[in-house]
Amino acid sequence: MLDMRDIRNRAEEVRGNLRYRNVELDLDALLEADKQAREIRTELDNLRQRRNEIANTMKSLSSQEERAPLIEEGRALKDKEHLLEQAFQEAGQKRGTLQALVPNFSHPDSPVGRDDGENKVLRKVGEPPAFDFKPKDHVQLMEALDIVDFEGGAKVAGQKFYFLKNEAVFLELALINFGTRLLQEEGFSLVITPDLARREILDGIGFNPRGESTQIYNIENSDLSLVATAEITLGGLYAGEIMEAEQLPLLLAGISHCFRKEAGSAGRESRGLYRVHQFTKLEMFAFTRPEQSEAMHERLLEIEEKIYQQLEVPYQVMDICTGDLGGPAYRKYDLEAWMPGRNRYGEITSTSNCTDYQSRRLNIRFKEKGKKGTQLVHMLNGTAIAVSRAMIALLENGQRADGSVRLPSCLGLADIKPR
Repeated sequence: MLDMRDIRNRAEEVRGNLRYRNVELDLDALLEADKQAREIRTELDNLRQRRNEIANTMKSLSSQEERAPLIEEGRALKDKEHLLEQAFQEAGQKRGTLQALVPNFSHPDSPVGRDDGENKVLRKVGEPPAFDFKPKDHVQLMEALDIVDFEGGAKVAGQKFYFLKNEAVFLELALINFGTRLLQEEGFSLVITPDLARREILDGIGFNPRGESTQIYNIENSDLSLVATAEITLGGLYAGEIMEAEQLPLLLAGISHCFRKEAGSAGRESRGLYRVHQFTKLEMFAFTRPEQSEAMHERLLEIEEKIYQQLEVPYQVMDICTGDLGGPAYRKYDLEAWMPGRNRYGEITSTSNCTDYQSRRLNIRFKEKGKKGTQLVHMLNGTAIAVSRAMIALLENGQRADGSVRLPSCLGLADIKPR
């Protein structure tokens, strides 16, 4: 979340940012709740100071006659303190609830726009294939090659679940193996994360784990939820901790399953593997000093591009507009791969610089030797490989007229051929 002092001191900038991001929030109500909470806090501090003065004065008084009025005043102050504490708690809760809804500031170079239709294409890399036959989409290809079972997935777990079969199993494993080796060479520490996280961690990262609008699966009778991305578990790993400045930047690459409700997703745009309830993903995560984060963001984008260039997938780089950023992101880039089955580009990666928006909630700080105090780290995330969408791009772009699929050499797999 944003620091309340920044919200107060930069109120007009915050108000404009709310408009740019299409966030409906009563900023005046937040500022009023903050003012009330601070005024009550001051009154409480003054009251407690007076109670301490009374207690110290009482020590030097021996007669009941002298002590009586102070005792009476002390009782009245104690009753008032109780009421003020209740009022402070109510104002503080209202302030906290509204403060958590204020999105991060937006990078000055982020395009101003209402939705994904106003995202900006920065560059295109690779040429979409020119087929001399009518190309199939990935669902037709996978079913013909007997490497997926959507009906079985729906029977066992419901729509948008699936079984990967035969060569698709090796393809998933090869994609993860390729990605982890590349990231290890780039200096990332590799982890396999839990597929569950506590509510406080999801809140800290900026996911809404409860309520009608949530896209998160919750575990009944617990504070646990299935994670939608390893960003949640990687970001929560250092919650409440103080790092040494020498540790930064700290780079992690996490493998996890991702679980998403994808409520409201229907139609051809979400056909097959494009929007599913479960998939495997390799996620990049970085903890940096504040002055390092913009350069790190560019580096994460470069790594994503390196991955998909080696996978020989045509793509375009998108600079995400303010209305499509999401609450935590200061700036975000997407890679969109050419997908012949959709006859358009589709998102395959996303990388965001969240500055200190998440670290403030999670209380992740760093300390420099010889200096007093601590500072909030900056936190960044980026998709290395989301297996389901990477498969779509590889299968649809690599298809041949005879129904086989050519795979890039970096995966070390033979081409997939009809049985």
